[in-house]
Formats: sequence, C-alpha cells, structure tokens
Amino acid sequence: MTTQRFRTILSPRNLALALALTSLAACKSEIDEKPKAKVEDAEKAPEKAPDKPDGAEATEAKTLALVTEGSSVGFIGAKLTGDHKGSFDKFEGNAQVEGGKLSSLEVTIEVGSMTTDAADLTGHLTSADFFNIAEHPQAKFTSLSITEKSGEGGATHEIAGNLELKGQAKKVTFPATLEVSDAGVHGKAEFSIDRKLWGIDYPGKPDDLIKDEVALLLDLNFK
Repeated sequence: MTTQRFRTILSPRNLALALALTSLAACKSEIDEKPKAKVEDAEKAPEKAPDKPDGAEATEAKTLALVTEGSSVGFIGAKLTGDHKGSFDKFEGNAQVEGGKLSSLEVTIEVGSMTTDAADLTGHLTSADFFNIAEHPQAKFTSLSITEKSGEGGATHEIAGNLELKGQAKKVTFPATLEVSDAGVHGKAEFSIDRKLWGIDYPGKPDDLIKDEVALLLDLNFK
C-alpha cells in the first residue's frame, strides 16, 4: 500500500465517517422496537366486484370518513444524537366496511402540515433533501388487502397497500390492530420503513448520520 493511499484511508473525513457508521449501528432507537414493513413494487389496486344481480343476497356496505378528532399520523426519525418525533396535522381519508368487516381504506396526508420537536428540523424535512413538498405536497396510502392475522403487539390484521411518498409508490405490508363496531372503525399500526426506498436518501452530517429506517405511527378513527 502506498503512503498516499494510506493517508487517504486515514484522512480525518474518512475516519469520522467510519466512526459515525460504527456509532450509528450501535445507537439504540425507539424505531428498532417497531416491526419492519415488507416493501415491494407497487401493485395495481384490485377491480371492484361487480354489482350482484337482482335477487342475489346483498351485503350491506358503507363508506366511513376519517375524522381528525382522536386520530393521529406520526413518525419517528433518528440520527446519532437521538430520536426526533413528528406528526401531520392535516389528513383525510375513508374506509369501506362490508359485512361487518373493513374491506378497504385510503388516507391522504398534507406533508406541509408537518410539525416536529425541533423547528429547524421541520423546515429541513419539507425541503428537497427529504419530502420536497414544493413538488410533492401529499403522501398517500391505498389499501390492496386487509387480512385477519395476529401479529406483534397484539395485532389483529395484516394490511397491504401502496404507499406513495415523494412521488414514488411502493407496496408495504404491516401488522395492525383493527376494531369494527356500529360506532365506526378504529385502527392502530406502528411499523418501520426504509426511507431510501422512496428516494429520501439525505445522509445527514458525517459525524451525525441519519438512520435509514423511519417509524410510522398511525391511530385512525373512521365514522
């Protein structure tokens, strides 16, 4: 190995980056406690079932609206120096209930309504380095399937759907806890995704790198 190459490898910048990567791997975060969503290429939403012919047994179906009261859409991001939490104040959506079961749901989020635990962080997250709200003001989730399946943290269902962030869509599958009653639908889900799969790849400072994983925290009421 040449002296010049050896000096390059041990340059202050490379050494700082190596130390940061080592520290990031060892850094504990609340994100690590969340189940990881399975991420795949986006899929086309299934066609709606045709109307049943006259005389066939009808299944009662109804559409419920997402209400902001009692609902929340939050997230956790992390870097070497610790976790940062945030949420979105503006979101809307609907859920379809058929035969007493949740059959589909859709949620749209106004990314510019984001708030975080650090004012300067909020501005940075909405910039082109992250969500780029000037070009992509909304994020959207559209379900593809909702299956009864027990899972981590007392989950009762598994939900799969297309999640669109920063203009890119991916299919995500994650555990959720759902309650369907005459009063409406209540759903909770907490899971992590790799932000880089949606083109959100800003690394952070060499000595304060940002984790690839971000936790999404959903608590939604439909009435």
